[in-house]
Amino acid sequence: MDKAYDADWIREMIWEQVAIDVIPSKSNRRLPKDFDAELYKERTRIERFFGRLKASFRRIATRCEKTSRNFMAMIKLASVRLWIEFYETAA
Repeated sequence: MDKAYDADWIREMIWEQVAIDVIPSKSNRRLPKDFDAELYKERTRIERFFGRLKASFRRIATRCEKTSRNFMAMIKLASVRLWIEFYETAA
């Protein structure tokens, strides 16, 4: 999450789910909270992947599949296709 989600109630909700909050503090917060900067940088990889997935495959972005099973199958197929494209151009 980015700085826009820096709210105490959001942090509490994350802690209740036994998860780690990796949200940088807003500049106007009186007592800045600590966060793992390296883990925060890693999240961009995931965000870029989902952005690419939505940009490359309209079926996923618009949720054309009617059942969750078929939707997950399309995500897996598209992920494999993106991985192969990346692997082939990197080699």
